[in-house]
Amino acid sequence: MLNMTKVVQHIWEAIRFENTEALTLVFDRNRPIRSTSDMMTWYTGKPCEYTTRSHINCCVFDSAWEASEAFALDHSPHVAAWVKNDHLDFKVQYIYRGVVKRYVPDFLIRFKSGNYLILETKGQDSEQDRTKRHFLGQWVKAVNAHGSFGRWSWDVSKEPGDVEYILARHTASEVVSGP
Repeated sequence: MLNMTKVVQHIWEAIRFENTEALTLVFDRNRPIRSTSDMMTWYTGKPCEYTTRSHINCCVFDSAWEASEAFALDHSPHVAAWVKNDHLDFKVQYIYRGVVKRYVPDFLIRFKSGNYLILETKGQDSEQDRTKRHFLGQWVKAVNAHGSFGRWSWDVSKEPGDVEYILARHTASEVVSGP
């Protein structure tokens, strides 16, 4: 019984990917397209700082590492706009050990080229994190195949200070997938 969730996950992955003909986007029926202009005011006890290139005037930080990345995003010559994915309701569904869950990536970034990057801040890696990124990669493939929302890519910041390298790499090579 202890390994039942692993068995269910393994079977689900085999069935899902063998029977997939194409990736398609699934939209929220009530609000299919959303914007940061839809944001409602909210209050938080978390640390936050004013921003200049973010769509939202303040960025809420979950850690000092995220604060340093937000500062880098706000001052990067590659970035046209960015937002911390807090209260935006941008989530990617994934299945882990037979249970449907929702993944909330940390940052959404628009480059000056018009391309987009979903950036996750992650120090330690786990099996669940790899599963989340696998489904995020599928989301990126589906949104790029749809073609109406620009070119998207994703990446993971694995140590403080690597965000400028990630931004430069995605800008230089016009990467449209993960790392």
